[in-house]
Amino acid sequence: MANLKPRSTGLGVEVKTEIEIERPRSQVAAYAADPDNATSWYENIKAVEWETPRPLGVGSRVGFVAEFLGRTLAYTYEIEELAIAERLVTRTVQGPFPMETKYIWRTQPKALHA
Repeated sequence: MANLKPRSTGLGVEVKTEIEIERPRSQVAAYAADPDNATSWYENIKAVEWETPRPLGVGSRVGFVAEFLGRTLAYTYEIEELAIAERLVTRTVQGPFPMETKYIWRTQPKALHA
């Protein structure tokens, strides 16, 4: 029998995606962690606006405008954690609903070829 405990008292959705990119982890992380690149790799993001000075660091705030399910959403993320080329955690400080986004970059072992 499983011992299930709710994570929160409200409704919640967790989405997890993984992708392997055949590039050095440092390059992938640097590109994906730079908010200025979001419109080129994240289909729903239409605009990005820095609300604090660059460079990105803990406490930085970045506004995004996205289109999702036919609606335009505007929200602001604050950087909660940043470990270069390893982890980035952001949380909304303004927007239509609370969100947390985690990026974790790992180097995968090379596949063995016969």
